[in-house]
Amino acid sequence: MSLSLWQWILLACALSFLTKLLGYSLPQRWMRSPKMAQIAASLTVALLAALVVMNTVASGTQLVLDARLGALLVAAVALWLKAPFLLVVVLGAAACALLRWLA
Repeated sequence: MSLSLWQWILLACALSFLTKLLGYSLPQRWMRSPKMAQIAASLTVALLAALVVMNTVASGTQLVLDARLGALLVAAVALWLKAPFLLVVVLGAAACALLRWLA
C-alpha cells in the first residue's frame, strides 16, 4: 500500500498529537521524579546536538565537509574554554567566513 504525501503528513500529525496526549496522561509522580527530569534534560541536549551536527555536515541528502565544520570546531573549542556565548557565536561566524574566503 502506497500512501500519498498528504496521507503521510496527516499520519505524522496524528502520531504527534497522540504522543503529546500520552504525555498529559502520565501520572504526576512520574513527572516529578529526579530521574525523569534528568532523562528529559539529557534528551533535550541530545536532540539539540543532533540538530547542530545535521545542519553542519548535511546539504540536502549528501554529507558535505566545508567551512561549517571548521566553524563548529572553533565554537566547540571556545565553549570548552568557557568563553561567553556571544563570543562563541562571533568566533564561529568569523571562522566560517575565513574558511570560505580561503577556499
